[in-house]
Amino acid sequence: MSGSKTNAPPPQQFNLLPKIINGGIAGIIGVSVVFPLDLVKTRLQNQTVGPNGERQYKNMLDCFKQTYKAEGYFGMYRGSAVNIILITPEKAIKLAANDLFRYHLALPDGSLPIVRQMAAGGMAGACQIVITTPMELLKIQMQDAGRVAAQAKAEGRKFERITAMQLTRQLLKERGIFGLYKGVTATAARDVSFSIVYFPLFATLSDLGPREKPTDPPPFWWSFLSGCAAGSTAALSVNPMDVVKTRMQTITKGSNERQYTSIVDCVTKTMMQEGPTAFFKGGACRMIVIAPLFGIAQSIYYIGLAENYLGIK
Repeated sequence: MSGSKTNAPPPQQFNLLPKIINGGIAGIIGVSVVFPLDLVKTRLQNQTVGPNGERQYKNMLDCFKQTYKAEGYFGMYRGSAVNIILITPEKAIKLAANDLFRYHLALPDGSLPIVRQMAAGGMAGACQIVITTPMELLKIQMQDAGRVAAQAKAEGRKFERITAMQLTRQLLKERGIFGLYKGVTATAARDVSFSIVYFPLFATLSDLGPREKPTDPPPFWWSFLSGCAAGSTAALSVNPMDVVKTRMQTITKGSNERQYTSIVDCVTKTMMQEGPTAFFKGGACRMIVIAPLFGIAQSIYYIGLAENYLGIK
């Protein structure tokens, strides 16, 4: 990833293909490592407090225990197939687009003011929602199915699970292609704001890394730590919108759980019935998910597998 240094002119040319490949590989590795944490985050965000203050999950550890007990090890990876398939183009677009926009927004002397860094990140975030929205929609249904099933079982009701392919066909049949873009506005608001925070912060932290020469890139481990720090900070800052997005994209609700017609409706009902702390549900878990996800992805992207091992320049 290019930083905001002023002592190096922009490269003479920008080859997008290897960066897309690097981003795809980075996404697959990153999401495979942190997926169980992401599943727990989704279930914590979706659970609502009962009239007497009852909760299905007490905390992150309790959610892990209940999920593992009810669904086993592979239950922790429910919905991962969809995520891994779609994370390749999603991360490829996000990381490569940011570099592309940074390249074109750089000033003649090679510098990139913070406002331009934020613009590049925001545009990269906007580009990715074409893939992110259907990916998140399908993933959330698969991840949350165990929570709804457990609730139904406790109440003596039957709950039939469906696969990601069955859900896709159902949505396409009932709503057309736009059925896969339920919650797109909330997804865009989260992803654009996340990228506006993440990419400039990562570039700033990356530039602070130790180097033998001023023009050298920072070491691998510094890129990892920079990705972790920037990712966790950005994740917490946009967590309220992530809660709204998750709730709006959840199609199958548990008993007595609310449906929402818009972002404003979701924010209003959540604030009135659960208070402001509800917008930070799963916040710690999301930070734990995003930090290693972006640390790993940024490091893999930084290594440049396409250039170094695949011979693509």
